[in-house]
Amino acid sequence: MAKVLVFLASGFEEIEFSSIVDILRRAGVEVVVAGLEPNLVEGAHGVKVAPDVNIENVDVKDFDAIICPGGYPGFENLRKNQKVLELVKQAFESDKVVAAICGAPTVLSDAGVLKGKACTIYPGLEEELSKGGGKPRKKGLVVVDGKIVTSKGPATAIPFALKLAEILAGEDTAKRVEKEILADLALKKSK
Repeated sequence: MAKVLVFLASGFEEIEFSSIVDILRRAGVEVVVAGLEPNLVEGAHGVKVAPDVNIENVDVKDFDAIICPGGYPGFENLRKNQKVLELVKQAFESDKVVAAICGAPTVLSDAGVLKGKACTIYPGLEEELSKGGGKPRKKGLVVVDGKIVTSKGPATAIPFALKLAEILAGEDTAKRVEKEILADLALKKSK
């Protein structure tokens, strides 16, 4: 079973965080939530979540993937945290999946892992990706380049999480989860 680390910073986007954790757990992936703060962490819209561990007690070698939810000021809090940047860089250098959504691809840019990589971000922040050598794509809700997975924002959280489920638990599992949560119907209807 794959094991992933999801960062939790004050001001996180609740839809993104919840979709990632929920869908990956439905897919049988072990999800560990690492808080930048030791107690309850408050999201951008007032939802409070208790992390499983403190970020200081995390070792990249224990995980197959590291995921950064966005939200404002959540993604700014992630990118200002030196430990987050170090863990992202270590994960990338260890050939693990490194993923981010909304404004959080700026974290990957700041960690230096986007050089030459196709990626996406919340519209209007593309320059932040270019600063780190990324190649921003405006098309596509989810962009995968090797082990880097990025997405645009709250409404793309389900496709993003399903892509991560596919990568970490297999296509059949991701399709099963997609049907269970009716995303197959919702995503078809929205196209």
